[in-house]
Amino acid sequence: MKNQLLIVFLLSPLILVAQMIGAPDRKSGEGDGPYDQLIIRGATLIDGTGGPPAGPVDIIIEKNKIVNIVSVGVPKIEINESRRPKLGVGRTKEIDAHGKYVMPGIVDLHVHTGGVPKAPEAEYIYKLWLAHGITTVRGVPTGELEWSLIERTRSAKNQIVAPRIILFHRPGSGKEWEGRQILTPADAKEWVQYAKKKGVDGLKLGSYHPQIMKSLLDEANSLDMGSTAHLGQSGVAQMNALDAARLGLTSMTHFYGLFESMYENNDVQPWPIDINYGDEQHRFGQVARQWNLVKPGSEKWNALLHEFLEMDFYINPTMTIYSAGRDVMAARNADWHNKYTLPSQMDFFEPSRLNHGAYWFDWTTEDEVAWKKYYQVWMQFLNEYKNRGGKVTVGSDSGFIYQLYGFGTILELEMLQEAGFHPLEVIRAATMHGAEEIFKPLKKEIEFGVIRPGLLADIVILDENPLQNLKTLYGTGAVRLNDKVGKPERVGGVLYTIKDGIIYDAKKLLRDVESMVIKQKEERKKH
Repeated sequence: MKNQLLIVFLLSPLILVAQMIGAPDRKSGEGDGPYDQLIIRGATLIDGTGGPPAGPVDIIIEKNKIVNIVSVGVPKIEINESRRPKLGVGRTKEIDAHGKYVMPGIVDLHVHTGGVPKAPEAEYIYKLWLAHGITTVRGVPTGELEWSLIERTRSAKNQIVAPRIILFHRPGSGKEWEGRQILTPADAKEWVQYAKKKGVDGLKLGSYHPQIMKSLLDEANSLDMGSTAHLGQSGVAQMNALDAARLGLTSMTHFYGLFESMYENNDVQPWPIDINYGDEQHRFGQVARQWNLVKPGSEKWNALLHEFLEMDFYINPTMTIYSAGRDVMAARNADWHNKYTLPSQMDFFEPSRLNHGAYWFDWTTEDEVAWKKYYQVWMQFLNEYKNRGGKVTVGSDSGFIYQLYGFGTILELEMLQEAGFHPLEVIRAATMHGAEEIFKPLKKEIEFGVIRPGLLADIVILDENPLQNLKTLYGTGAVRLNDKVGKPERVGGVLYTIKDGIIYDAKKLLRDVESMVIKQKEERKKH
């Protein structure tokens, strides 16, 4: 493979940070605003709290803040114009949203920003995220530490077309730590202090042994830094999700360590005797075989739910990233690949012993059946946790395993509905609860994630009701039969994504992405 930085997962879940090209400066015409006053007129509001939609409303935004939401009538009755707020002075704009829906910008709490050889330019990923209504992402990490700090600052200043970026990093990352390892609790404490001074928001942890884990979490919590963990199978026997939560972990991502916290008749997973964790089909094929090692409704199951609730523990499941295991053919042939997936990204997805997540060496019906059964148990746990008041949030981890940035996030919403979440609960998980997970370690109230006065103007405008069909959030929309002409058509897709009061045309963002894909395809033809 020419000129490619290969990403290999071996005995640790540590991602080797790929080379990235930062986004170009935001050009004239890329995003509109912010305005002295922006009014979104006549929309049906889904506010993100789980409450029912209401409308028509006019939403008044000044600069990057929502300042008022005014009910301007009742459904199916002509609006009394005298009741409507008037535009103020200065630079103003109105958006006609009559018959349309608004919801908060989506918060995706598990992202990586491409890189060589998959998707070298961050612009490609950022525009896919914004085109799907994602206004905040938490990188775990987005990329190399110093590079990610620069991109976060540029996004915060709206110098680039990108969502808001929250930065979580792996212990030991950073140029000053090159060549060093975290071998003692003192090393762990020193690195957390270093990361805090650099401006890192939180920790992305693995399944460290207890003394190291405790030191990392004690120091992070004392400095109001967040934490999440991929409790990799190589260390989960000594650090499962319950162990880590008791040490102060505030959230978990993926499923690693969850089932191991409530095994009925095992202490470690009963791997086959020829297991080799370095072989990714072994690693990912066998993990699904845990589905019958736990018992839904058992004493251990209920005890774990109860203890997580007592600790206000957040679960960020990222079901989407492993969903190809249930039906690899469907994932490989998803609607969006032809138009929006870079050829280099598609190459990375294809079976390979060198690329992480490309483990389709000899994937079988038996493997897919195991994953389907695993998801049934996993989803039941998530739904019961939500029903008891637990916080389940949204993450995608796209860029691996046939999942494309933005599209993978919407698939996660669909999978939460499959798990038993009402669509309003799905949107709450993707907005308010995601924001709460970010602000909890800061001991602050949320600044986005709900559409209400006083919060940042992060808003998605849609011409379809997402509660009726979450598929209408995909950039490719949903297929619906037009009975007037007797032919199917595509409906939906985000119309506008507003981040910090700046209005982005989601369809234009997708056209920009499509142009990048066409350009790479044409360049390949020349060679």
